[in-house]
Amino acid sequence: MVQATALPRNDAGIETVTAILKQRFSDRLQTGASIREQHGHTTTWIDNQMPDAVVFPQSTDEVAEIVRICAEHKVPVIPFGTGTSLEGHVNAPAGGISVDVSQMNKILAVHAQDLDVVLQPGVTREELNMFLRDQGLFFPIDPGANASLGGMASTRASGTNAVRYGTMKDNVLALEAVMPDGEIVRTAQRAKKSSAGYDLTRLLVGAEGTLGIITEITLKLQGIPEAISSARCSFPSVDAACQAVMMTIQYGVPVARIELLDALSVAAANAYSKLDLPETPLLLLEFHGSEAGVVEQAETFGQIAGEFGGSDFAATTSTEERSKLWQARHDMYWASLQLRPGASGISTDVCVPISRLAECVTASAEKAAEMGLIAPIVGHVGDGNFHTLLLIDRENPDEVAKADTFVGWLNDLAISMDGTCTGEHGIGQGKRPYLEKELGPAIRYMAAIKAALDPDNIMNPGKILPSST
Repeated sequence: MVQATALPRNDAGIETVTAILKQRFSDRLQTGASIREQHGHTTTWIDNQMPDAVVFPQSTDEVAEIVRICAEHKVPVIPFGTGTSLEGHVNAPAGGISVDVSQMNKILAVHAQDLDVVLQPGVTREELNMFLRDQGLFFPIDPGANASLGGMASTRASGTNAVRYGTMKDNVLALEAVMPDGEIVRTAQRAKKSSAGYDLTRLLVGAEGTLGIITEITLKLQGIPEAISSARCSFPSVDAACQAVMMTIQYGVPVARIELLDALSVAAANAYSKLDLPETPLLLLEFHGSEAGVVEQAETFGQIAGEFGGSDFAATTSTEERSKLWQARHDMYWASLQLRPGASGISTDVCVPISRLAECVTASAEKAAEMGLIAPIVGHVGDGNFHTLLLIDRENPDEVAKADTFVGWLNDLAISMDGTCTGEHGIGQGKRPYLEKELGPAIRYMAAIKAALDPDNIMNPGKILPSST
């Protein structure tokens, strides 16, 4: 595990607030060790830092009440959705109260004609799409995990469909949030665009709960495409695959998904998902549109791929075949673990301009091999975002140190290429050291916003901003 920095605790305030909330919320306030550990745990290698209590509100007014009580006694508040974040976002380095919004899980209104939906933050993306399916609508942002939509907004999540549909910042129309003083605010209306004042919606999207707790979300929706086609194509090298990606984007092919698996990942997928793909770098693609349109798009990509040595190209509109292919992609974490049984997987992500993607991915693979690390790579390469999964023994200090060195090196490399240390995982605790390298003096202005809105630093303290700010 990587040691997390602790912050000063307000023990007297925490004790007082816990007693008040227990009286107010009864069994919806939990202090057992196991549930507190669960709410400090994420799929990360950072130390678990448990909150002192977990409370389960069921309405915006209850969230506001909790925050007002915590604000009065200067006690930290840590929002919690499903706990699928990867950079220590839900840890409680100063203790405090975890506000679990899982019971705020109602879909409040679907406006089919306007292609939007209003919902509470505890609704997960799978629950939403199941609810929408019979109405011919869907929400396209797919980070892989069945995350809560409040958490996805808070971390500015994206995923496999981002190349066509954008990220959460592009798909949130409005938010309702409880601010650090307990005030309830609405950041916008349902109109598709607005020039009305500061864009508070985008300020809260990606703020990781450090500026307020999201209690209601208005999201853009999409119509389910008339037809969907998937394709796969193998390449002689990562560079060739990335060159095909660049040409596809530049040619204007409206690809919905375009995913890269390196040779190690393909080998893992073959073994785990019972596939027989050539064990060389692979691109998986998906096209949305009309029956004729998706066939044409796939054919165009096939022609482009051929220019870069692409082989074993196959496209299909069969739901069963498409599902098998994409299930294998979504199972890559579990498949990769089989490359080293008993090891833990440490996932990191960076994003670079696609013109530097081949160079960055190749360098990442070479560096891992040089350091003796098993590190399969997958990526949402249509927007330059890729993930390296380090398979290590967390009980081995040397391996942990190597992994830490590699992650730092990769973040620095991406930043040097005009990229970012995180395309979709967020900063949390894990990537705080790299944010200042990436943005420089802009950090001071982020800190000024944080101080103005949350002068007592109760909202998810110890996240995003470097400790020096």
